[in-house]
Amino acid sequence: MVMLTDLHGHGGGGHAFGETVEGTLAAAAAHRAAGTSAMVASLVSLPLDVAAHAMGVVRAAMEADSSILGVHLEGPFLSPARKGAHAPKNLIDPSPDAVSRLLEDGDGIIRQITMAPELPGALDAIGRFVEAGVIVAVGHTEADAALTRAAFDQGATLLTHGFNAMRGIVGREIGPVGAALDDERVFIELIADGIHVDPALIAAVFRAAPGRVVLVTDAMAAACAADGSYVLGSLDVEVREGKAVLAGTDTIAGSTLTLARAVEVCVAAGVARTEAEAAASAVPRALLGLN
Repeated sequence: MVMLTDLHGHGGGGHAFGETVEGTLAAAAAHRAAGTSAMVASLVSLPLDVAAHAMGVVRAAMEADSSILGVHLEGPFLSPARKGAHAPKNLIDPSPDAVSRLLEDGDGIIRQITMAPELPGALDAIGRFVEAGVIVAVGHTEADAALTRAAFDQGATLLTHGFNAMRGIVGREIGPVGAALDDERVFIELIADGIHVDPALIAAVFRAAPGRVVLVTDAMAAACAADGSYVLGSLDVEVREGKAVLAGTDTIAGSTLTLARAVEVCVAAGVARTEAEAAASAVPRALLGLN
């Protein structure tokens, strides 16, 4: 049995993870109905007190629904230059006090955190999160390949939604994706919706990093729901023909993807079904220590 497991999704069925217990349970149920067996509830960058409340909401939902595996903090330690759909006012540096606060408030349910390694104190913070058993992902970053490698040497083992919200690969500067491709310790998230990454490039990454691709949805509330107006964190989002963007802009704001559809996009791009299914099941589960 293929147990589709989503490391990175913010909601679905019209609800965002972490806002209310009922909405968190409804979002998880929407993804289960679409074929996902388990998921990590992602939270966008929030003020620390709001993040603490949201993690408490997810904790309560976890007690009622074992398919919710914990929390992914996508921020607040992100680069303002690569903020994507994160409110700039909520972005902060990973000071020792801020790291301690998140670890204390999370109290064992933080499965993953996305960080920009160029921020002051970030490399030390990566070590602290890794020591606490948290998967650290490099993302929403201006880091070059050398700094990304330093983050991997500190214990980061994942790249958040590869190719999105980071430098690309060029001949003399291969950036975060190139550094991840070159390091067999590191796994690479891909949002395989045909919007975030070209399908031909998705297939190329599967060939270049066999067994290290992790399919994620980065789904927001509009996944498994209708087009229309939504909110992601505190930002207004418009969804048209399944594509989510910040209202009034062309900035992508998560996706409306399900993992089952991500697998089909990969297969259509030429990835072997067994490899695509593993990237949405066995690989993320191994990363989470569930296999």
